[in-house]
Amino acid sequence: MRNPSRRQFHRQLLGASALVATPAVWAQGAAWPSKPIRIVVPYPPGGFTDVTARLVAQKLQERLGQTVLVDNKAGANGIIGTDAVAKAAPDGYTMGVVIAAYAANTTLYPKLPYDPRKDIAAVSLIGLSPLVAAVNNEAPFKTAAELVAYAKRHPGKVSFGSSGSGSAAHLTTEYLKALTGSYMVHIPYRGAAAALTDLMGGQIQLFLDAASGLIAPGKAGKVRLIGVASDKRLPALPEVPTFIEQGVAGFTGSTWAGLLAPAGTPKDIVKRVSDEVARIVRLDDVKSRLEQMGTIPVGGTPEEFQSFIDTETAKWGKVIRDAKVTAE
Repeated sequence: MRNPSRRQFHRQLLGASALVATPAVWAQGAAWPSKPIRIVVPYPPGGFTDVTARLVAQKLQERLGQTVLVDNKAGANGIIGTDAVAKAAPDGYTMGVVIAAYAANTTLYPKLPYDPRKDIAAVSLIGLSPLVAAVNNEAPFKTAAELVAYAKRHPGKVSFGSSGSGSAAHLTTEYLKALTGSYMVHIPYRGAAAALTDLMGGQIQLFLDAASGLIAPGKAGKVRLIGVASDKRLPALPEVPTFIEQGVAGFTGSTWAGLLAPAGTPKDIVKRVSDEVARIVRLDDVKSRLEQMGTIPVGGTPEEFQSFIDTETAKWGKVIRDAKVTAE
Protein backbone atom coordinates (compact mmCIF):
# COMPACT_ATOMS: atom_id res chain seq x y z
CA MET A 1 0.00 0.00 0.00
CA ARG A 2 1.39 3.35 -1.02
CA ASN A 3 1.98 6.12 1.49
CA PRO A 4 -0.33 9.09 0.96
CA SER A 5 1.15 12.01 -0.99
CA ARG A 6 1.81 15.32 0.73
CA ARG A 7 -1.27 16.81 -1.00
CA GLN A 8 -3.48 13.92 0.12
CA PHE A 9 -2.11 14.25 3.64
CA HIS A 10 -3.04 17.94 3.78
CA ARG A 11 -6.53 17.21 2.47
CA GLN A 12 -7.01 14.57 5.17
CA LEU A 13 -5.67 16.93 7.83
CA LEU A 14 -8.01 19.75 6.74
CA GLY A 15 -10.95 17.37 6.75
CA ALA A 16 -10.13 16.19 10.26
CA SER A 17 -9.76 19.82 11.40
CA ALA A 18 -13.18 20.67 10.00
CA LEU A 19 -14.73 17.78 11.89
CA VAL A 20 -13.12 19.00 15.10
CA ALA A 21 -13.97 22.67 14.49
CA THR A 22 -17.64 22.18 13.67
CA PRO A 23 -18.73 21.05 17.17
CA ALA A 24 -16.73 23.94 18.62
CA VAL A 25 -18.66 26.39 16.46
CA TRP A 26 -21.92 24.74 17.44
CA ALA A 27 -20.96 24.91 21.09
CA GLN A 28 -20.15 28.60 20.78
CA GLY A 29 -23.56 29.34 19.21
CA ALA A 30 -25.36 27.20 21.75
CA ALA A 31 -23.66 29.08 24.58
CA TRP A 32 -25.33 32.38 23.69
CA PRO A 33 -25.54 34.52 25.70
CA SER A 34 -22.13 34.24 27.32
CA LYS A 35 -21.73 37.95 28.16
CA PRO A 36 -23.99 40.95 28.92
CA ILE A 37 -26.54 42.02 26.31
CA ARG A 38 -27.07 45.71 25.57
CA ILE A 39 -30.46 47.15 24.63
CA VAL A 40 -30.15 50.64 23.16
CA VAL A 41 -33.03 53.03 23.85
CA PRO A 42 -32.85 56.05 21.52
CA TYR A 43 -34.66 58.31 24.01
CA PRO A 44 -33.99 59.70 27.51
CA PRO A 45 -34.74 57.68 30.67
CA GLY A 46 -38.23 57.74 32.12
CA GLY A 47 -40.38 57.92 29.00
CA PHE A 48 -42.62 55.31 27.36
CA THR A 49 -39.78 53.72 25.36
CA ASP A 50 -37.40 53.54 28.29
CA VAL A 51 -39.95 52.14 30.74
CA THR A 52 -41.05 49.47 28.26
CA ALA A 53 -37.47 48.53 27.40
CA ARG A 54 -36.48 48.18 31.07
CA LEU A 55 -39.52 46.04 31.79
CA VAL A 56 -38.58 43.62 29.01
CA ALA A 57 -34.86 43.77 29.81
CA GLN A 58 -35.45 42.73 33.41
CA LYS A 59 -37.44 39.67 32.35
CA LEU A 60 -35.01 38.77 29.57
CA GLN A 61 -32.22 38.84 32.13
CA GLU A 62 -34.12 36.41 34.33
CA ARG A 63 -34.97 34.06 31.46
CA LEU A 64 -31.59 34.11 29.72
CA GLY A 65 -29.49 34.00 32.87
CA GLN A 66 -27.29 36.84 31.65
CA THR A 67 -27.10 40.58 32.42
CA VAL A 68 -29.21 42.75 30.10
CA LEU A 69 -28.26 46.43 30.19
CA VAL A 70 -30.30 49.40 28.94
CA ASP A 71 -28.22 52.08 27.19
CA ASN A 72 -29.97 55.41 26.57
CA LYS A 73 -28.67 57.16 23.44
CA ALA A 74 -31.10 60.02 22.84
CA GLY A 75 -31.17 62.54 20.03
CA ALA A 76 -32.39 63.38 16.51
CA ASN A 77 -35.87 61.87 16.92
CA GLY A 78 -34.39 58.48 17.80
CA ILE A 79 -31.94 58.35 14.89
CA ILE A 80 -28.73 58.46 16.96
CA GLY A 81 -29.62 55.42 19.04
CA THR A 82 -31.05 53.50 16.11
CA ASP A 83 -27.88 54.15 14.11
CA ALA A 84 -25.84 52.73 17.00
CA VAL A 85 -27.86 49.51 16.71
CA ALA A 86 -27.48 49.40 12.92
CA LYS A 87 -23.71 49.73 13.16
CA ALA A 88 -23.20 47.31 16.07
CA ALA A 89 -21.68 43.87 15.63
CA PRO A 90 -24.41 41.40 14.55
CA ASP A 91 -23.56 38.92 17.29
CA GLY A 92 -26.72 39.01 19.39
CA TYR A 93 -25.24 41.22 22.09
CA THR A 94 -26.68 44.56 20.90
CA MET A 95 -30.34 45.24 20.24
CA GLY A 96 -32.58 48.29 20.39
CA VAL A 97 -36.12 49.32 21.24
CA VAL A 98 -37.82 51.77 18.88
CA ILE A 99 -41.25 53.39 18.64
CA ALA A 100 -43.53 54.73 15.90
CA ALA A 101 -41.08 57.51 15.05
CA TYR A 102 -38.78 54.81 13.63
CA ALA A 103 -41.30 54.16 10.84
CA ALA A 104 -41.97 57.87 10.30
CA ASN A 105 -38.27 58.73 10.07
CA THR A 106 -37.93 56.75 6.84
CA THR A 107 -39.98 59.45 5.07
CA LEU A 108 -39.21 62.40 7.32
CA TYR A 109 -35.44 62.09 6.89
CA PRO A 110 -34.56 61.08 3.28
CA LYS A 111 -30.85 60.72 4.15
CA LEU A 112 -30.76 58.50 7.21
CA PRO A 113 -27.32 57.25 8.31
CA TYR A 114 -28.66 53.67 8.10
CA ASP A 115 -30.85 51.72 5.70
CA PRO A 116 -33.90 50.38 7.59
CA ARG A 117 -34.22 47.44 5.20
CA LYS A 118 -30.56 46.48 4.85
CA ASP A 119 -28.93 47.40 8.16
CA ILE A 120 -31.60 46.46 10.71
CA ALA A 121 -33.52 43.27 11.45
CA ALA A 122 -36.95 43.15 13.10
CA VAL A 123 -37.10 40.96 16.22
CA SER A 124 -40.46 41.44 17.94
CA LEU A 125 -43.24 43.93 18.48
CA ILE A 126 -43.62 44.39 22.23
CA GLY A 127 -46.80 46.41 22.57
CA LEU A 128 -49.13 49.00 21.09
CA SER A 129 -50.08 52.20 22.92
CA PRO A 130 -53.06 54.00 21.33
CA LEU A 131 -52.80 57.75 21.75
CA VAL A 132 -55.14 59.61 24.06
CA ALA A 133 -56.37 63.16 23.47
CA ALA A 134 -55.92 65.51 26.43
CA VAL A 135 -57.27 69.05 26.45
CA ASN A 136 -56.82 72.02 28.73
CA ASN A 137 -59.52 72.28 31.39
CA GLU A 138 -60.53 75.71 30.09
CA ALA A 139 -60.82 74.61 26.46
CA PRO A 140 -64.24 75.30 24.87
CA PHE A 141 -64.80 71.61 24.10
CA LYS A 142 -65.29 68.67 26.43
CA THR A 143 -65.53 65.74 24.01
CA ALA A 144 -63.76 64.63 20.86
CA ALA A 145 -66.89 65.38 18.83
CA GLU A 146 -66.98 68.93 20.24
CA LEU A 147 -63.25 69.36 19.51
CA VAL A 148 -63.72 68.45 15.85
CA ALA A 149 -66.78 70.65 15.48
CA TYR A 150 -65.02 73.63 17.12
CA ALA A 151 -61.87 73.21 15.03
CA LYS A 152 -63.94 73.15 11.83
CA ARG A 153 -65.92 76.24 12.84
CA HIS A 154 -62.82 78.13 14.01
CA PRO A 155 -59.87 77.24 11.74
CA GLY A 156 -56.55 77.95 13.43
CA LYS A 157 -58.06 78.67 16.84
CA VAL A 158 -57.00 75.30 18.29
CA SER A 159 -53.29 74.81 18.91
CA PHE A 160 -51.95 71.34 19.56
CA GLY A 161 -48.63 70.30 21.03
CA SER A 162 -46.32 67.41 20.26
CA SER A 163 -43.02 66.04 21.47
CA GLY A 164 -41.46 67.14 18.18
CA SER A 165 -42.06 67.28 14.44
CA GLY A 166 -42.63 63.79 13.09
CA SER A 167 -43.50 62.32 16.50
CA ALA A 168 -46.51 60.05 16.91
CA ALA A 169 -48.33 62.89 18.67
CA HIS A 170 -47.71 65.22 15.73
CA LEU A 171 -48.55 62.80 12.93
CA THR A 172 -51.63 61.36 14.63
CA THR A 173 -53.07 64.87 15.04
CA GLU A 174 -52.26 65.65 11.40
CA TYR A 175 -54.13 62.46 10.51
CA LEU A 176 -57.10 63.67 12.59
CA LYS A 177 -57.06 66.98 10.72
CA ALA A 178 -57.04 65.20 7.37
CA LEU A 179 -59.90 62.85 8.29
CA THR A 180 -62.11 65.63 9.65
CA GLY A 181 -61.23 68.46 7.29
CA SER A 182 -60.24 70.67 10.21
CA TYR A 183 -57.31 73.02 10.70
CA MET A 184 -55.33 73.22 13.93
CA VAL A 185 -51.94 74.84 14.57
CA HIS A 186 -48.98 72.63 15.47
CA ILE A 187 -46.65 73.70 18.30
CA PRO A 188 -43.65 71.35 18.52
CA TYR A 189 -41.83 70.88 21.83
CA ARG A 190 -38.63 69.15 22.82
CA GLY A 191 -40.28 66.26 24.58
CA ALA A 192 -43.70 65.30 25.91
CA ALA A 193 -43.11 66.79 29.38
CA ALA A 194 -42.80 70.33 28.02
CA ALA A 195 -45.93 69.92 25.87
CA LEU A 196 -47.92 68.62 28.83
CA THR A 197 -46.76 71.51 31.02
CA ASP A 198 -47.99 74.06 28.48
CA LEU A 199 -51.25 72.15 28.04
CA MET A 200 -51.94 72.37 31.77
CA GLY A 201 -50.94 76.03 31.72
CA GLY A 202 -53.30 76.90 28.87
CA GLN A 203 -50.66 77.80 26.26
CA ILE A 204 -52.02 75.04 24.00
CA GLN A 205 -55.45 73.44 23.90
CA LEU A 206 -54.78 69.88 22.70
CA PHE A 207 -52.14 67.17 23.10
CA LEU A 208 -52.38 63.59 21.83
CA ASP A 209 -49.85 61.30 23.43
CA ALA A 210 -49.29 57.82 24.85
CA ALA A 211 -51.59 57.09 27.76
CA SER A 212 -48.64 56.36 30.06
CA GLY A 213 -47.91 60.09 30.42
CA LEU A 214 -51.52 61.29 30.56
CA ILE A 215 -53.27 58.88 32.92
CA ALA A 216 -51.96 60.48 36.13
CA PRO A 217 -52.66 64.15 35.23
CA GLY A 218 -56.02 63.09 33.82
CA LYS A 219 -57.08 61.30 36.99
CA ALA A 220 -55.78 64.23 39.06
CA GLY A 221 -57.99 66.62 37.13
CA LYS A 222 -55.09 68.63 35.70
CA VAL A 223 -56.22 67.94 32.11
CA ARG A 224 -59.36 66.51 30.54
CA LEU A 225 -59.04 63.22 28.62
CA ILE A 226 -61.61 63.27 25.82
CA GLY A 227 -60.87 60.42 23.42
CA VAL A 228 -58.77 57.37 22.54
CA ALA A 229 -57.39 56.92 19.02
CA SER A 230 -58.26 53.23 18.86
CA ASP A 231 -61.05 50.89 17.81
CA LYS A 232 -61.73 50.02 21.45
CA ARG A 233 -61.36 51.60 24.87
CA LEU A 234 -58.26 51.13 27.00
CA PRO A 235 -58.51 48.98 30.17
CA ALA A 236 -56.56 51.71 31.99
CA LEU A 237 -59.13 54.36 30.96
CA PRO A 238 -62.46 52.56 30.61
CA GLU A 239 -64.38 55.79 31.06
CA VAL A 240 -62.78 57.51 28.05
CA PRO A 241 -64.59 56.76 24.77
CA THR A 242 -62.80 56.26 21.47
CA PHE A 243 -62.90 58.85 18.69
CA ILE A 244 -64.71 56.27 16.57
CA GLU A 245 -67.46 56.01 19.19
CA GLN A 246 -67.79 59.79 18.95
CA GLY A 247 -68.28 59.84 15.20
CA VAL A 248 -64.73 60.14 13.83
CA ALA A 249 -64.84 57.02 11.65
CA GLY A 250 -61.56 55.19 11.05
CA PHE A 251 -59.45 57.36 13.33
CA THR A 252 -56.74 55.31 14.98
CA GLY A 253 -53.18 56.19 15.88
CA SER A 254 -50.69 54.77 18.28
CA THR A 255 -47.13 54.66 19.30
CA TRP A 256 -45.61 51.26 19.86
CA ALA A 257 -42.47 49.63 21.14
CA GLY A 258 -40.55 46.98 19.26
CA LEU A 259 -37.21 45.22 19.46
CA LEU A 260 -34.63 45.42 16.65
CA ALA A 261 -31.18 43.93 16.01
CA PRO A 262 -28.36 44.64 13.58
CA ALA A 263 -28.89 42.96 10.22
CA GLY A 264 -26.96 39.71 10.05
CA THR A 265 -27.65 38.74 13.65
CA PRO A 266 -27.93 34.91 13.64
CA LYS A 267 -31.50 33.89 12.91
CA ASP A 268 -31.56 31.39 15.76
CA ILE A 269 -30.71 34.17 18.22
CA VAL A 270 -33.33 36.49 16.73
CA LYS A 271 -35.94 33.74 16.99
CA ARG A 272 -34.91 32.91 20.56
CA VAL A 273 -35.32 36.53 21.67
CA SER A 274 -38.57 36.91 19.75
CA ASP A 275 -39.97 33.79 21.42
CA GLU A 276 -38.88 35.06 24.82
CA VAL A 277 -40.53 38.46 24.29
CA ALA A 278 -43.79 36.74 23.28
CA ARG A 279 -43.69 34.81 26.57
CA ILE A 280 -42.65 37.84 28.63
CA VAL A 281 -45.50 40.14 27.52
CA ARG A 282 -47.98 37.45 28.55
CA LEU A 283 -46.64 37.07 32.07
CA ASP A 284 -49.29 38.27 34.52
CA ASP A 285 -47.13 40.95 36.13
CA VAL A 286 -45.81 42.28 32.82
CA LYS A 287 -49.22 42.26 31.15
CA SER A 288 -50.68 44.09 34.15
CA ARG A 289 -47.91 46.72 34.12
CA LEU A 290 -48.24 47.32 30.39
CA GLU A 291 -52.01 47.67 30.61
CA GLN A 292 -51.65 50.13 33.50
CA MET A 293 -49.53 52.21 31.09
CA GLY A 294 -52.26 52.03 28.45
CA THR A 295 -50.22 49.59 26.36
CA ILE A 296 -51.64 46.48 24.69
CA PRO A 297 -49.19 43.52 24.90
CA VAL A 298 -48.49 41.99 21.48
CA GLY A 299 -45.36 39.88 20.90
CA GLY A 300 -45.11 37.98 17.61
CA THR A 301 -42.56 36.73 15.11
CA PRO A 302 -39.81 38.76 13.39
CA GLU A 303 -41.70 38.41 10.10
CA GLU A 304 -44.90 39.76 11.65
CA PHE A 305 -43.03 42.71 13.15
CA GLN A 306 -41.37 43.54 9.82
CA SER A 307 -44.75 43.47 8.09
CA PHE A 308 -46.11 45.78 10.81
CA ILE A 309 -43.19 48.20 10.31
CA ASP A 310 -43.81 48.23 6.54
CA THR A 311 -47.49 49.07 7.10
CA GLU A 312 -46.65 51.82 9.59
CA THR A 313 -44.00 53.26 7.26
CA ALA A 314 -46.52 53.49 4.41
CA LYS A 315 -49.28 54.95 6.61
CA TRP A 316 -47.20 57.68 8.20
CA GLY A 317 -45.31 58.34 4.98
CA LYS A 318 -48.59 59.34 3.34
CA VAL A 319 -49.53 61.57 6.29
CA ILE A 320 -46.12 63.26 6.15
CA ARG A 321 -46.33 63.88 2.40
CA ASP A 322 -49.95 65.05 2.42
CA ALA A 323 -49.46 67.41 5.36
CA LYS A 324 -46.04 68.52 4.05
CA VAL A 325 -44.45 67.72 7.41
CA THR A 326 -40.76 68.51 7.65
CA ALA A 327 -38.16 67.72 10.30
CA GLU A 328 -37.29 70.46 12.79
